[in-house]
Amino acid sequence: METYHWKQFIKRITIRAEARNIFNMWTTQQGLEKWFLKSAEFKTSAGISRQKNEAVQKEDRYKWLWFGYDDSVAENGEILSSNNEDELQFSFSGGCIVKVIIKQEAGETICELQQTMPMDNETEQRHFFIECGKGWTFYLANLKSILEGGIDLRNKNEKIQNVINA
Repeated sequence: METYHWKQFIKRITIRAEARNIFNMWTTQQGLEKWFLKSAEFKTSAGISRQKNEAVQKEDRYKWLWFGYDDSVAENGEILSSNNEDELQFSFSGGCIVKVIIKQEAGETICELQQTMPMDNETEQRHFFIECGKGWTFYLANLKSILEGGIDLRNKNEKIQNVINA
């Protein structure tokens, strides 16, 4: 029987796309809205809104909204780091930290997502491990679908709930 380490999970997916294209899908409003979010707003630490195709930078703040949920379900957080090439780290739901790494492995381009649950409460860790793990699995598959074939798998109808694609 497998023992889970509730403090962190890693999700990896191969994507037939240039590493730069994958990274841009994570680091611009325009990119994130193609595969992940209904709305992605970024502001600099000085409170200036970023342009839709402008890459995020460390200390930017964000507000994210999803399809399939009303606008009261928003995620607010901060870009913790970006090397502007292949690594991005941001705060996420419940105090979690997400790190995205784009790399080459065995001739393939890999998008790897690591989520850390730093809280001490194991019940909270389990919740984020399971729920965010399900969500990221779908969204990484949708990122692959968009980049490789242009098909968006997201549920965009708020009236339809409890589906794996929202």
